Amino acid sequence: MDEPPMPLIRLGDTGEVAAALPHLLGFRPTESVVLVALRGTGGSRVGLTVRADLPRPADAAALARALAAKLATDDPAAVLLAVVSEAPDRPWTPVPHDAAGPGPDADLPHRDLVHEVVLALDAHDVPVREALLVRAGRWWDYDCPYPCCAPGAGTPLPGGASPLAAAAVAGGAVLAADRDALAARIAPPAGGAGAAAMAEACLRAGREHATRLRAAGRSVLAGECHAAVADAVAACRPGPATAATRLPDARVARVLWALTLTEVRDRALATALGEDAAAAEVLWTECTRRAPVPLDCVPATLLAVSAWLRGDGATANVALDRALAADPGATLPRLLAEGLAACLPPAELRVLISDSLTSGQDAR
Repeated sequence: MDEPPMPLIRLGDTGEVAAALPHLLGFRPTESVVLVALRGTGGSRVGLTVRADLPRPADAAALARALAAKLATDDPAAVLLAVVSEAPDRPWTPVPHDAAGPGPDADLPHRDLVHEVVLALDAHDVPVREALLVRAGRWWDYDCPYPCCAPGAGTPLPGGASPLAAAAVAGGAVLAADRDALAARIAPPAGGAGAAAMAEACLRAGREHATRLRAAGRSVLAGECHAAVADAVAACRPGPATAATRLPDARVARVLWALTLTEVRDRALATALGEDAAAAEVLWTECTRRAPVPLDCVPATLLAVSAWLRGDGATANVALDRALAADPGATLPRLLAEGLAACLPPAELRVLISDSLTSGQDAR
């Protein structure tokens, strides 16, 4: 199957990239270091983006090396480095590349970390085009000698909808306040009548599933289960009815039990490659959110694949965390987590899934 066209996003000036960081990550980062790969001729195209919490000073060098190794997998022409922090300016202290002699009275925070990241990227022959501090709705360039970048000054982040923000919304991304808010979208039921009703529906569906397996055999049951999943995907296609209709507990429970069959799960995985990819992601999100443990493992895994293929690594990570929490021994989510940690590009994942399905091998 052909890969759907991805929007070509070229961001203009430095401030536009700084303002776009939440859309590149899927949530608004706080106290973070972010590296943005710049690709194409002159490094004008945004590529892979990686983020980490700001480290302790003693851990800065190790974190810088780890981030640089991840970003180097995207073969960038250059990198934009951004520190997102509300830390105040600090007394000026020189780092090894500073000229000798007295410096200014104050300095931007986290300069030592910036220095470590620059060194780590240099080891991969990747230059840092710009190193920024993003703080309180403004941005600074760590290397800018002009008054606009002096501590206490800064340049306001540009307002309005950027091309990247528009592309992210068109691709189905929803910006979260932070990573916790992203995880909350698929958090398991917190108890109460709704969770109890869903659990009861799953028990009934499980009994029906087992009875049908004994009566008709696995091959027949797998065909019926695939049809149930396909019908549920169709019910989640974009449109007015989708927004107004919540799948009944009994229907979600049947889908959850259907996905416990490996052959049904693998056929469901293929929907991420086709025209119903968006509808399938809606279904996997709903199933993950409402499923009791351990039935949430498979839909969370499918959700991770759907999000990853459209470039939303943050949601993919959160979904894989959910899948592995449900079943720590599950092979497929563990392998996917390793691939995501190694920054496997979505296009390569698409090829791996397609090849696996074509060969008839289980995507275990």
